Amino acid sequence: MMAEQSNVNLMSNSKLTFNEDVIAKIAGMAIRDIDGVLSMNGNVFDNIADKIRTKEDLTKGIEVDVGEKQAALDLEIVLEYGKNAHLVFEQILRAVSHAVESMTGLQVVETNVYISDVMTKKDWKKTE
Repeated sequence: MMAEQSNVNLMSNSKLTFNEDVIAKIAGMAIRDIDGVLSMNGNVFDNIADKIRTKEDLTKGIEVDVGEKQAALDLEIVLEYGKNAHLVFEQILRAVSHAVESMTGLQVVETNVYISDVMTKKDWKKTE
């Protein structure tokens, strides 16, 4: 009984927090395979850094505000030409909220998606 009481006290006096980059990475991993999202955009410096880096930055184009129980995200994407933007948006909302909520317990209260460009897959591959 004493060990149970000790565990209850420990849990009530402790908290789990997340770095904003962790939430951004979870979101980036959740949407990288969504049909219609060609890439996540960052700023000019991110694009230059990508040319130097050997691995993909999954947090590029994702801004996160994390509280103790909630998270809000702003995402910037390049939409594939011919894809339905509203459908892609809905898929992003579902994928991001499910991944963040199931992995962290944080409630996603807001997800804003900014489409910064539209390109054909062929044209997009030329820019890589």
